[in-house]
Amino acid sequence: MAMNETAVKNKSEASSLDYEKIVHSSSFKELMQQKRNFIIPMSVFFMVFYFALPVLTAYSTVLNQPAIGDISWAWIFAFAQFVMTVSLCMIYTRKARKFDEIVDQITKEAPR
Repeated sequence: MAMNETAVKNKSEASSLDYEKIVHSSSFKELMQQKRNFIIPMSVFFMVFYFALPVLTAYSTVLNQPAIGDISWAWIFAFAQFVMTVSLCMIYTRKARKFDEIVDQITKEAPR
């Protein structure tokens, strides 16, 4: 089946779903709980880790100490933020794939 035909078929199937019943189903509520349990802690971690660098460099001298030769802890922390961002993106991509599988299962079981 061509890509456009598949998209049209999926759109027509989606439009025939009873979203009111899906929202009130236990499987949908479980999906939302799983997403919330994943997204909130990851977002809090990201925000704390992200804002720790400017706050620590502005209000303390902890990160000014040399770590490796002339490289201070501030530079290591800043580099770690790039690593953390890429890592969180990879983790979220894997988790989102699982969420998409659950959504596909919910739509297959959904009343029309």
